[in-house]
Amino acid sequence: MAARKKKRRINILHLIFLLLCLLGLTAIITFFTFFVSIVKDMPVLSPATLEANTTNVIFDKDQKLIARIGARNSEPVKIKDIPEHVRNAFLAIEDNRFYQHRGIDPRAIIRAAWSDFTVGEVIEGGSTITQQLIKNSILSPERTLKRKIQEAVLAIMVERIYTKNEILEMYLNKVYLGEGSYGIKVAARTYFGKEVKNLSLNEAATLAGLLQAPSRYSPYQDPSSALARRNIVLDKMLKYNLINSSQYKKAKSEKLTVLAKKPSTQQPYPYPFFLDFVMEQLVKEYGEDKVNRGGFKIYTTLDPNIQKIVEAAINNKANFPPSRQDARGIIQPQCAVVIVDPHTGQIKAMTGGRDNTKKQQFNRASQSFRQPGSAFKPIAVYGPAVEYKGAGPTSVVDDSPVKYGSYEPHNYDGRYRGLITYRSALAHSVNVAAVKILMNTVTIPIAIKFAANLGIVLDPKMHGASMALGGLHTGVSPLQMAGAYGAFANLGIYIEPTAIVKIERPDGAIIDKVPEQHQAMKPASAYLITDMLKSVVQNGTGTRARLNRPAAGKTGTTDDGKDIWFAGYTPELVGVIWIGYDTPKAMPLAFGGTYPAQIWKEIMSKSLRYEPVKDFPKPEGMVNVPSDEEPGLFDRFRTPKRNPVADPFADHNDSRETGKNVYDEPKPAPARLEP
Repeated sequence: MAARKKKRRINILHLIFLLLCLLGLTAIITFFTFFVSIVKDMPVLSPATLEANTTNVIFDKDQKLIARIGARNSEPVKIKDIPEHVRNAFLAIEDNRFYQHRGIDPRAIIRAAWSDFTVGEVIEGGSTITQQLIKNSILSPERTLKRKIQEAVLAIMVERIYTKNEILEMYLNKVYLGEGSYGIKVAARTYFGKEVKNLSLNEAATLAGLLQAPSRYSPYQDPSSALARRNIVLDKMLKYNLINSSQYKKAKSEKLTVLAKKPSTQQPYPYPFFLDFVMEQLVKEYGEDKVNRGGFKIYTTLDPNIQKIVEAAINNKANFPPSRQDARGIIQPQCAVVIVDPHTGQIKAMTGGRDNTKKQQFNRASQSFRQPGSAFKPIAVYGPAVEYKGAGPTSVVDDSPVKYGSYEPHNYDGRYRGLITYRSALAHSVNVAAVKILMNTVTIPIAIKFAANLGIVLDPKMHGASMALGGLHTGVSPLQMAGAYGAFANLGIYIEPTAIVKIERPDGAIIDKVPEQHQAMKPASAYLITDMLKSVVQNGTGTRARLNRPAAGKTGTTDDGKDIWFAGYTPELVGVIWIGYDTPKAMPLAFGGTYPAQIWKEIMSKSLRYEPVKDFPKPEGMVNVPSDEEPGLFDRFRTPKRNPVADPFADHNDSRETGKNVYDEPKPAPARLEP
């Protein structure tokens, strides 16, 4: 009996032992799997990601360097040019055992954990300088177990590849020290107007003290906090025997003196609106943190020759209504220009304002959404009528009074023309005809569908009859209009406008950027719209845009001339011009067919002066498009009581296309203004 109990006890112990082994094995496998997944997702370690390549390099369409830009203002300095007391100040406050550990410091981790536990909050970090270099160069800043393990593994790897002085040099060239300064060299100039080799012990301790919280300890923002933090650094330097007592006393007795005025850390670069747009696209794809670290090579679509032509045109005061300055001193009215190759979607030039010398401004070409007036008629009215309803240039509409609910559209001169062809109605921007075509032939849902195919998404609940005249809820940007008109020029293929051809990431990977594209309409539809828009330039509201080569386009003028547009294209280029005030104001006697058409002509004629003249491509099997003067065109529509009225716009360059915005539907929201 006793032997049986003993045997049962032994079996239970065996079972417990086996369970413990199983749990241990499971834990080991789980940890190993977790560790492998962490290492597998670890970024590639390369010199390009660690060394002080903190700018992003941008090239034009010919792969010629345009600028080195980025969020970081940095200049590298060799470790031999950094005095010992400057290096020691950073070592004392950040990693006093730097020359003893191998990438991670268990003693520092335990000390930091104990300090944080006793105080009840995180007051001290256990990261070594090597780990901080990894964090600043490769990893994202979030605090997760996975990231901390990756940081430790990479730190050990870095210590095996680089010497201690090489690591310290890279670190001191990378760290952010406030006021837009990355690295010790720029910080020395920013705060003290000195080169690194001339920094005093007092100044070195001040800069080292900034690391923990650059804004909080900035001598410009809070001198008293900066002084207290400097003293902590000096205390640490004395504690770790990095300075002697006489050096300590002298430095601690000195006043903290910085430059009376902060020097600007913003470096100028050319074509700021275009380049800022490029950087915005880069941030959207890779995130601000990665882009701020720099090291990207961006190959863009910019044509510097066309860009310079654009900037010269918008700097010519004769191309604008009389100027004045607003309360902030900004020249008014403003202007935006976008030039695109319709066959590739590549943005050849862009400017978002008349002041094209400052960085990171409000870009009216891509960020401003304004009412397009009659420049929207090809998108909302004539395009869908041709594409979905089988209409053409010689289709006829009755230009006579009409009301839709409380909305009653009007023509510029208050007159009506009776039966009129689509070509003539578009060429002379006849409002009533456009509204009738939208409401009676096209319908709102089909117009919205057609606009969406051209990259302009509209809410059906917020739009009605006034959409025919460009009455939109939130408006459109010049960049959107360039993309839409590009589809007409490209036989119906819409290509999303793009500013980037390819990107070389800091790890050396090359990413080709292929813009989204699709067949937005049949080639024949695009060709018919182009043929009608040629009439706008030849004998309609856009005659000031005439070139010595084929051209098509449409004017746009909203109520009181608050927004004036010209959107046009040749077989080679699409150009969209917008002029207006940031806070919409009337511009008397300013129309889409005056100043915008004039600017468009200047840009296009100069940009294409060395290009051979060619006509718009005709779709295969397309016959000649009939003109409005074809014999018998109106015969089947005429009655003894009504005859077509003679064109009242023969001596006008434009019409005030939108009429009154009074209709029983949501009114357009105010234009999106500069934040």
